[in-house]
Amino acid sequence: MTSTQDLLKQAADLASSNPKRAEELYKQILDFTASTSNGSAVNADKEQSLRDQESALIKLAELYRDQKDASGLAQVITLSRSFMSSTAKAKTAKLIRTLLNYFNSIPNSRQTQIDVLTDNIEWSKREKRIFLKHSLEIRLVSLQLEALQYKLALTRIDALLTELKRLDDKMILTEVHLLESRVYRGIGNLSKAKAALTSSRTAANSIYCPPHLQAALDLQSGVLHAEDKDYTTAYSYFYETFENMSSQDDPAALNALKYMLLCKVMLNMPEDVTSLLSIKLAVKYAQLREIESMRAIALAHQNRNLADFEKALRDYKHELSSDPTIRSHLAALYDTLLQQNLLRIVEPYSVVEIDYVAKQVGQGRQDVEAKLSQMILDKVFHGVLDQGRGCLIVFDELEADNTYGAAIGTLEQVSKVVDSLYAKTVKIA
Repeated sequence: MTSTQDLLKQAADLASSNPKRAEELYKQILDFTASTSNGSAVNADKEQSLRDQESALIKLAELYRDQKDASGLAQVITLSRSFMSSTAKAKTAKLIRTLLNYFNSIPNSRQTQIDVLTDNIEWSKREKRIFLKHSLEIRLVSLQLEALQYKLALTRIDALLTELKRLDDKMILTEVHLLESRVYRGIGNLSKAKAALTSSRTAANSIYCPPHLQAALDLQSGVLHAEDKDYTTAYSYFYETFENMSSQDDPAALNALKYMLLCKVMLNMPEDVTSLLSIKLAVKYAQLREIESMRAIALAHQNRNLADFEKALRDYKHELSSDPTIRSHLAALYDTLLQQNLLRIVEPYSVVEIDYVAKQVGQGRQDVEAKLSQMILDKVFHGVLDQGRGCLIVFDELEADNTYGAAIGTLEQVSKVVDSLYAKTVKIA
């Protein structure tokens, strides 16, 4: 066993008890192996030195990950460049992907990741490592999308697409068009989001599409159909995504299940939520807080209880507000539930005080008055707001009177008869 391997073993033993010393040992190994690999060592020693260098890099990165040290991890990625310059490009891409994945365990490290990626994209551009540059740019766009930096993401995507169309790399094209669709959906441009998704599916149809990428395409399709209020089709896409991701034990399967439950609620079928959570694939998620939040929303909707709905929004604020898809649809659902509650209260009356209605639904008078006014204009019910008396006057629904329609129809037929008789008299004359 070489001295470098002894140091690696010693550092691994100290990682939990004395991380500072372990860090020093890993850096010592990196300095030593860097000088060996760059020197005039024989091939066997050089290969061993590169292997030790790679192990030290990964172990040092793991140490920083466990310590939640994002800046330290960023330094490791910078240090790895000397190793990357001496090894195969495929191995380089795998190593940098591994190191970047360690950021996922470090909270509040998004900006550090963006800085590291930007720096490494410039390095790979200088080194003419085109495929590494593309994979890093895709990762950067994903982070910019999470950070809601839509303009920067679109600029990066446009440049990427120009390069990728020359290379005709269908796999990366599929991923970039999918990201483009998500960005356009984020800024609210649904027509461009659908066009980008169609481009992504077109590229995916000409290659073997890995299951995780197919699931991502189905998930985006479901999200866009839900935006169009086509919840039945959206549910089908979310179910496909959930099955696909569950079979791979992908944590993102939870989001697909949440969207399935959302569709059931939006389709006015909240009673199906319980039966849906009893299927084999969904059982293991049923007790999670994210699913409990959707169950509480479904129960409040089933009971048409606005107070329970507001309580669920407060109790599960993080679970329901962190996802923009859930948040936007629940806002629409809240509006619908408020409308249903107002209808339930005013239906028995011909005249009812607005203050009483506001008290019953637990909302401010001004909000209730604005909503009632909107409902009257939308012809949800017939009535007028008497603001002088502070009352709502509700009318019975007017029955359609077909007399005028029938009279006009009769006159049209008489007109045809007169025209026919006139034509015959002309012929006789």
